[in-house]
Amino acid sequence: MAHPLIRKCIKPTNPNFLTSVSVLRRLASVAAADDPQSASFTFSSAGKWKSPSSVTMPVSFMTGSIVGKRFYKEVKTREADDGNGWTVMLDYRTLKTPSKRPLKLSTLSLAKAIAAEWEYQQTDGIRPFTMPLMRLACTALERVPLTRTKIVENLMKKFNQDLVFCRAPDDNELTSYVHDRQVEKIDPLLRWVESEFGCKPVLYSSFFGGKQEDGLVMAVENLLKKTDDCELAAIDAIAASAHSLIIAIATVCGKLQIEEAIELIRLEEDLQVDKWGLVEGGHDVDIADLKVQISSAVVFLGLSRGI
Repeated sequence: MAHPLIRKCIKPTNPNFLTSVSVLRRLASVAAADDPQSASFTFSSAGKWKSPSSVTMPVSFMTGSIVGKRFYKEVKTREADDGNGWTVMLDYRTLKTPSKRPLKLSTLSLAKAIAAEWEYQQTDGIRPFTMPLMRLACTALERVPLTRTKIVENLMKKFNQDLVFCRAPDDNELTSYVHDRQVEKIDPLLRWVESEFGCKPVLYSSFFGGKQEDGLVMAVENLLKKTDDCELAAIDAIAASAHSLIIAIATVCGKLQIEEAIELIRLEEDLQVDKWGLVEGGHDVDIADLKVQISSAVVFLGLSRGI
């Protein structure tokens, strides 16, 4: 069941990440292909002599770069056999997850968005890294239910080193301008944390982090434990890219818009880019990838709710 804070705050979001997706897709189109036979799809049918009625994704879909050539012509959606959810069809085959479970999605809008990702795939190879919504759906359906406790534990292990708690020194000419920008941009988020969880965050300048009050740690952990599978999958994905559980929770709760979250995540690096310049093929690709990771998690959660 969704935590009340998330259920209260989540609201429609504008999926303005298509430009970033197109950047990564252009890069993917020129990427070197792995051996398509190393991680092939499997096909199954109800009867011995019947044509395959389903297709199962390889386990390497969650980590591989290319998992085989496109074998289908048409992608469409249909209601699940039990009437509870929606599935994606590759021609006449029902798409299944790596554990051979039907890919059953909660809303038609999410099913159509994932179908669009499959429709995009090129003849020479299926590229999972161009299907962020599909990967999040597999995570929510398979990984989160089995490893929920471990996911929460891993998120909380890094909580004391959260990006938003680390403050640049203000008594050094090399870092004072960073400190001033952090005060301007991050302090409003910290005030929101205090108002929502009832504890004022502790700030520190050490790269190794510090120690937050037990009350704040327990409140955040309780929120994570009460999330549903889609919410936890989205929070985990954002936190991994943001190096900040607070930014992840604030984004999922609607406190931060996508652009605001990305600005906070890149605050120090963008200041360095402003000072020393942007490295083409480095900074720009990192920015595009970050936009896709953050935006896709927010859009995935919104679509799973029918928003």
